[in-house]
Amino acid sequence: MTPKITGFFDDATNTISYVVQDPEGRACAIVDSVLDFDYSSGRTDTKSADAIIAFVRENDLDVQWLLETHVHADHLSAAPYLQDALGGKIGIGDRIQVVQDTFGKVFNEGTEFQRDGSQFDQLFVEGDSFHIGQLRADVLHTPGHTPACLTYVVGDAAFVGDTLFMPDFGTARCDFPGGSSEQLYDSVQKILALPDETRIFVGHDYKAPGREEYAWETTVGEQKAKNVHVGAGASKDDFVEMRDARDATLAMPKLIIPSLQVNMRAGQMPPADKDGKVFLKVPVNEL
Repeated sequence: MTPKITGFFDDATNTISYVVQDPEGRACAIVDSVLDFDYSSGRTDTKSADAIIAFVRENDLDVQWLLETHVHADHLSAAPYLQDALGGKIGIGDRIQVVQDTFGKVFNEGTEFQRDGSQFDQLFVEGDSFHIGQLRADVLHTPGHTPACLTYVVGDAAFVGDTLFMPDFGTARCDFPGGSSEQLYDSVQKILALPDETRIFVGHDYKAPGREEYAWETTVGEQKAKNVHVGAGASKDDFVEMRDARDATLAMPKLIIPSLQVNMRAGQMPPADKDGKVFLKVPVNEL
């Protein structure tokens, strides 16, 4: 089946969130939502999520899933806010436990922070399948950017998160804790083994030099032929050398510190103190 897909571009983080609809019913899923966050003031906003809520209500859709492709380091998830408003189950890969263990230590979360993925409603593994109405969705484990990265293949569409970008921009960075350029190459090959006509929907777009418009839809065939990092039969050795050298020049994402603390909790803020105030930690010289 061919799902109906609507993208929502967030200018502040260059993130694309998606509403994925069963074309023959009301069921839908929301992929990689965004909670707006102003780091300088520490204030959150729900403008991006509210646009999705308005779309869902205007089209009388039934949200069954709130899917995360991974623990994002560049934006906060709005999954709990959307769940409160629209329902649905929050899902992510089961390797979230590895991410929680790693960053639980980085942020000195202590024993009260559960590292078993229990903050999420569903933990997916390679080979799992589920349904969005009559649409079948299959789960591919595609680590490399992070240990918990998933690709959701829904009908003729694949939601790849940060693993692949548009062909003129390449692939995800691999220098976060638990990342691996070797694993990313293998994960990309898994995605490129899908039928050439499979539509690929990317998690971000940064408008490669020479391109005037943002874009977020491509195909497996186009990626195989034109991706500047892995296309045209690029070898694993060449990719790893390129990716590692490139990553060594990159700064940390602006929102990595708040994003990780929130997203490893399925989009929830850290627990409030005895006065009801919420705080985020800034680890020094850890990232």
